[in-house]
Amino acid sequence: MTTGFNLLRSRLEKEQKRLNEELEQIKTNIRPASERREGSPFGKREEEATESFELEKRLALEKRVRDQLTEVEHALDKFDKGSYGLCDVCGQPIDPARLEALPQANLCLNCKALQAKNAKGKSPPG
Repeated sequence: MTTGFNLLRSRLEKEQKRLNEELEQIKTNIRPASERREGSPFGKREEEATESFELEKRLALEKRVRDQLTEVEHALDKFDKGSYGLCDVCGQPIDPARLEALPQANLCLNCKALQAKNAKGKSPPG
């Protein structure tokens, strides 16, 4: 099983590199205020709305990439600690097919299903 785990670690390391590069790309694509469009028929409000929308979109993308990177780094940390392939909640081995499909998986299918069920059953605040 170690050879399989080594392949998974290699995939995780490649994914970590890709996600770090994607984060850098997101950061370098921020348009400075000096490059804003000029001459909109609706003036400053349209420009501010567009900038606000673009910022929200970029922040959502950045959050998604950061969350994925955190999962990958957690899996790599588990490799270093010798606990890779074990569920974070119950400590049971995670199905190898699940790890093959999702190398950064940190929960077995039973615990993941319970987590999803509990998240679904929570009522919205208010």
